[in-house]
Amino acid sequence: MNRLLVALLSAFDALVAVAVGVAAALAPLTVLWAVAFGGGADWSSLWPASVRLWQFGNLVPLQVTLPQEYTVGTGIGADAMSFSLSLSPLAVALLIALFAARSGSRAAGAGAGFTGVLAGASTVAVVSAILAATASTPYAVVETWQAVLLPTAVFAVPALVGSVTRAWRDGDDGPVDSLFVRLDRSGHAAAVSAGARGLAIAVLGFVAVGALLVGIAMLVRGGDIVALFQAANVDAIGATVITIGQAAYLPTLFVWGGAFAAGPGFSLGAGSTVAASGTQLGVIPGIPVLGAVPPATPPMLLLAALLFVAVGFVAGAAARRRLPAPASALAAEPVAPRLIAAAILAVGGGLAVAVLSMSASGAFGPDRLDQIGPSAGAVGLAFAVEVGIGAAIALLGPRSSHREPGRDAPSAADAEHPAQTAGKAWVE
Repeated sequence: MNRLLVALLSAFDALVAVAVGVAAALAPLTVLWAVAFGGGADWSSLWPASVRLWQFGNLVPLQVTLPQEYTVGTGIGADAMSFSLSLSPLAVALLIALFAARSGSRAAGAGAGFTGVLAGASTVAVVSAILAATASTPYAVVETWQAVLLPTAVFAVPALVGSVTRAWRDGDDGPVDSLFVRLDRSGHAAAVSAGARGLAIAVLGFVAVGALLVGIAMLVRGGDIVALFQAANVDAIGATVITIGQAAYLPTLFVWGGAFAAGPGFSLGAGSTVAASGTQLGVIPGIPVLGAVPPATPPMLLLAALLFVAVGFVAGAAARRRLPAPASALAAEPVAPRLIAAAILAVGGGLAVAVLSMSASGAFGPDRLDQIGPSAGAVGLAFAVEVGIGAAIALLGPRSSHREPGRDAPSAADAEHPAQTAGKAWVE
């Protein structure tokens, strides 16, 4: 496919992603404006609010300053009038990332992956700059460079990952093919592919374990969650807003659950700790979903870390099945490809989890609420060690001599793939 057409289609993808994101914030605000205010308020004020919500969902920190009349009416102290909001709802960024990865994959399938990624990222950067310039408000201020750079990164990084993954699998007649050929000649291409597969399984396992723990906590402490909902004493509109807001933060809670299982845990304010080794809570916000946080944790929950050892074993086993098998039962299996796959799985998994933990951390109010979420370095290191142990057992242990028919791993020659032709269709 012509590179110019690929660039135009990628730019259109990016434009749609931004437009849908802003519309998703504007639509419920418009409904609230019509229902709560009867259309009497100024509708134009919803535009900057919608853009700020979209920016916040794209990990852009907000500097919030409450109006003087609001603080007087609610009794909030003067020292809490201005604070930072940087704990973004990861559901928004996750949806954009999935859309961007699909766009990058389509661009690579059309034979111009890097061109498509560059066009999409440039479009997001330009539109983000326009939105930042047209949505100024004195109550929620953003840094212009963050309002442009962070939404661009949220789109560009997954798009690049999707593009490289597709090009590695199908070929691109470009730099990815060249890298694949060089690695294949040295016998390491299969190891990289196997390690990448195991890495994907490990990261998904981290999120899945976190989701499992969050689900169990909500079932066990459902009464506290309901009590906090009732204590809020809100009407139907307020209950709907709270529910939608909590749903947007579910992926964030999944990362917190994974950090808890890994060992380091997370904090709900300066000086607080929620971990399997011990929980120390202070005053926390009366958000209903936080009622799932246990006031104390038994030491036996330290065994939750074994779940990630199991995840590492499953990921390592999946990676090993992608490695070439020895020519005969008596031949020694090469160690180097297994070490490379294990390193990619453990180190890459630790880095990926550290990025997730960083994205799930930030400030959510004044004073001690400016430190909420897991410590990226500690969680990433703990996960790398735990998943690395499981992966090492699966990758470096003895290989079964009984292999199922048709399930043998591909040889290095089989791993070679034809270069992607430029005429492949844009939509599969």
